[in-house]
Amino acid sequence: MAQLEGYYFSAALSCTFLVSCLLFSAFSRALREPYMDEIFHLPQAQRYCEGHFSLSQWDPMITTLPGLYLLSVGVVKPASWIFGWSEHIVCSIGMLRFVNLLFSVGNFYLLYLLFRKVQPRNKEYF
Repeated sequence: MAQLEGYYFSAALSCTFLVSCLLFSAFSRALREPYMDEIFHLPQAQRYCEGHFSLSQWDPMITTLPGLYLLSVGVVKPASWIFGWSEHIVCSIGMLRFVNLLFSVGNFYLLYLLFRKVQPRNKEYF
């Protein structure tokens, strides 16, 4: 039964990723410019992406801790080195939004692990 659970989880994760990619594609085509709070976050994320980590360049309108920006840089910079992408592509709004898509799939996995921890399997039924 444990193997079957692995198949179910793989299918659910794959479906989550597929739906997220479809939504990402639709939103990216419809919203080429920053919207809502991206107006504040995008310039700050792009500064971090370009390697400018100075506190003097921090936008005081942002209350988010810098960890999210640093994690984004940790994802997109290695991709730029591996694939040879320019900084313009790597620090673009689309790429930074895609990092959020990857984090959402990671959150799905963390939610699954949390659920497994909170709801241990009852061996009586299996």
